[in-house]
Amino acid sequence: MVKKKIFKKNNFKSKDSLENHYQSLIRIVPFSIIIIFLFSVMPISFNYLKENFKSNKIIINASKQNFDETFKKKIDKKEKIKFKNQFSWSIFDDIDVFGKDEEITDPERLSASTIDQLFIDTGYDLKKVKETKRVNIGNQLTELPKELKNIQSVKKRKELFIKIVLPLVLEENTRIKLDRKKLFRILNKNNTSSMDKKWLDIKFKQYGIKNKDIASLKIRMDEIPASLAIAQAAKETGWGSSRFAQEGNALFGQWTWTGEGIKPASVDKNAKHKVAKFKILKASVEAYQRNLNTHPSYKKFRKERAIQRDNNGKLNSLKLVRYLDKYAETGVEYTKVLIKIIEQNSLTDYDDVRILPTSLKIKNLI
Repeated sequence: MVKKKIFKKNNFKSKDSLENHYQSLIRIVPFSIIIIFLFSVMPISFNYLKENFKSNKIIINASKQNFDETFKKKIDKKEKIKFKNQFSWSIFDDIDVFGKDEEITDPERLSASTIDQLFIDTGYDLKKVKETKRVNIGNQLTELPKELKNIQSVKKRKELFIKIVLPLVLEENTRIKLDRKKLFRILNKNNTSSMDKKWLDIKFKQYGIKNKDIASLKIRMDEIPASLAIAQAAKETGWGSSRFAQEGNALFGQWTWTGEGIKPASVDKNAKHKVAKFKILKASVEAYQRNLNTHPSYKKFRKERAIQRDNNGKLNSLKLVRYLDKYAETGVEYTKVLIKIIEQNSLTDYDDVRILPTSLKIKNLI
């Protein structure tokens, strides 16, 4: 009788119904706990992470300040290297986690003296490069130092400029060389796989070849001698001192009619072209290589380069430069200036320089 009263009081008709009710409660309780956790604990965790990133922002900024200040002091060379290794450049990359309010902006660019000291500490010396024919591409920079044009010694200014540009050019040449090696490997196969065909389609598009002509791809997919690239960068930027190079990372003075660029002060007001602007120096080098390898104006340049490849496999920048008269409005005079820059600064010494092997692919290549 008591059980019946209990059942009636709780509106249950049977013992089985009561058991089913308890089982339902058992299933619901864990989900309830999870929901409570999400609404109570997660906001706290999110705020903690957000505050932690704020703290990291302060630490990074402080690290950058300490980095520059430390190199201004006359401290032991081993301590400089130790300090530099503690604060790798990678920590200054942009981080956008919580939107614009929490975005960590680019640090102030390194000064010319700091960059020079870094090169000294890493053993980056042009005389050594010429002897060993090797360069560490880890010495790459994203921007030119503002003080470059203020270096009174012309020799030091040129050397620093070459040190900055050389690894960028060599890395791009190495990428092209690897592609070229893969192209010839595919052509020597009896059967072309589907993966090879997809790769070829990408390269046809990259080099602006619409009819999928292999012969044209072989001619266009090739390097630009380091001596020629450095000479053009030096001429177009005044050895890194021009406004376009300093403000837009433009090493080769390429024009644009649609993209982001800097308006030249000396041109007519009605002129629509601008000097192409890049986020980093490396992008400028890539655009330069693509320009010489695809634009119709440099068809004769590419033809001469192919002839040199067929004859002895080596590229002669002093001969190739004669086919770049359409690069500037001054025409032939422009090519004469480039030849003078190459010869006076012995830039051909860098044509057979290779990057230090950083992977098996590159190691096998060089």
